[in-house]
Amino acid sequence: MYGRTDSRNRLLLLLSFVFVASTVMTARLAYWQIVQSRQLTDYTISQTAYTKTIPALRGTIWDRTGTIALARTLVRYRVIGSPHGLSEVDAKRTTAGLVDYLELGPEDAAIIARAMESDSYYIVLATDVEPDIVEEMRRQQDHGGLLGVSFEQEAVRVYPQAGGAPRTSLASHLLGFVNAAGKGQYGIEQRYNSVLAGWPQVMRIDPTDPSPGGIVVLDEGAAGEDIRTTIDAGLQLALEQEIFAAWIADRARAVSAVVMDPATGEVLAEATYPAYDANEYVAVANQNPDLFVDPVVSLVYEPGSVMKMLTASAVLETKTTSLSTYINDFGVLELDGDQEIADADRRPRGWMTFADMVAYSRNVGVAQAAFRLGRTTAAASKALYRTWQEYGIGQKTGIDVAGEVAGIVYDPAQRPWAEIDLANASFGQGVATTPIQVLRAFAAMCNGGALIEPKAVIPEGREASPSPAAVPVVVSPSISDSLTELMAHVVTAVPSYAQRTYIPGYRVGGKTGTAQIWDPRLNRGKGGWMVDIYNYSFYGWVGAKQPDLVVGVVIYEGTPTTIKQGVLDMPVQSYELFRRIATDAIVTQHIEPDPNAPGRPGQTNATPQG
Repeated sequence: MYGRTDSRNRLLLLLSFVFVASTVMTARLAYWQIVQSRQLTDYTISQTAYTKTIPALRGTIWDRTGTIALARTLVRYRVIGSPHGLSEVDAKRTTAGLVDYLELGPEDAAIIARAMESDSYYIVLATDVEPDIVEEMRRQQDHGGLLGVSFEQEAVRVYPQAGGAPRTSLASHLLGFVNAAGKGQYGIEQRYNSVLAGWPQVMRIDPTDPSPGGIVVLDEGAAGEDIRTTIDAGLQLALEQEIFAAWIADRARAVSAVVMDPATGEVLAEATYPAYDANEYVAVANQNPDLFVDPVVSLVYEPGSVMKMLTASAVLETKTTSLSTYINDFGVLELDGDQEIADADRRPRGWMTFADMVAYSRNVGVAQAAFRLGRTTAAASKALYRTWQEYGIGQKTGIDVAGEVAGIVYDPAQRPWAEIDLANASFGQGVATTPIQVLRAFAAMCNGGALIEPKAVIPEGREASPSPAAVPVVVSPSISDSLTELMAHVVTAVPSYAQRTYIPGYRVGGKTGTAQIWDPRLNRGKGGWMVDIYNYSFYGWVGAKQPDLVVGVVIYEGTPTTIKQGVLDMPVQSYELFRRIATDAIVTQHIEPDPNAPGRPGQTNATPQG
């Protein structure tokens, strides 16, 4: 017989082990049930709860008065279907109700019917539904109808003001638009997106908890701020109508115009045609997205003879030439390297004052004045380039819209100018600028010399212009006066300019520019000048006794109807378009006429090119 193999000690050891294990397990269970209960609850909720984001209401963009909305956000609704679990009868009743409330045609009704026959939990049945219709549908649900339907609020950005041309909204280039993701694109919408957009409200929702505690607000969010622009809506509309008419008459590729206060830099109106309807930006993006780009700030062009005013500023500042200095106009001027420059008519006019050289846009005379800026070509080039820099040519103006470019200007210290380069630069060739850049320079010439920063939005709480100490001074007030009078001389000395810029009771001044256009596609990709197609510009000022407003216009690739040696007439010349816009501006800005302003000039049809 075998003896027993167990023992009391072994039993006690086993019982001890069981006791310790039980104690550990009990303690661990107590830890999870008591100490970690909150974390476990949160984890459970996190597995069932979801986060909901409600977009903020985007701020409104107003005109300068704060009474006309240029862009605003409306509240609309999406109709959501959840037919999962609905009976066939209920699905058909809901479909019939939706067709009735949404006033759907047969095709759309069929789409809704197919959607409500599915087993889906979430289907977007309709968008952009008016709040009053949703309210009616909710009342129907209170009476047991429209089963399996819910509503989600959505924001719709609209541009309520019609533009000055067909299928456009007012100030479309300046404003830009808001895309489907709620982000501003182009113009003010993009530049001030963070201000306008605000930020969304974020909530965590526990669908298993029907009590108020089932919804936790993680971020309250904030509505976007409103913005007041510098734009005069009435003037903006008139300007758009004027450039549209000129575009048709001149068979131009595009026409741009800007009206600005030379003292504050506030842009009162700015537009280009062709333009677009910001409410239809998706269709525009599919057909011609190039329309979104604003040529006034985002595209450069060769400005031509309007730059003669900057050459005039340089020679007056250096005192190398005065407005009364006589210069011999040879018609054609030979330069180093068998190069030459010529006046538009290639005919010599003999001795003329520098003021008349600018007025009649004589390339040869202005180039000679530019050569006098220094004892060498290098020194003269440096002096002219320095003037360009002082006026901000080749630099961003700082205008508060998206997409501004700096232009193309070559520094003679890095890439030396030959005689032909300096001559061309003196009358605005070999340089690429934006219209807003040139207009800013002209504003400085006639406002006492201050290089103001153009602006399209009025900052909160600001009505007046910035402190004079914060604005760079380009030239002295005396030189500014001389340049202002030189611009007035241009439109009075040349009879055709005088006739077609005359505004009874007001003074005007400015400078024309006619520039050839280089097309790199010509000559089998070698490039060449376009034939009988030009860019026409006019930049100037208008006022009763002093420059109250500056106006810039550019007619891109205009088609002249009269082509003679030195004469390129169009149905609407750049300076005529200037007069029309300037007339609209003085009316909308309530600038009273001066009874002592010059009378009507004499009649002539001769129009110099330049």
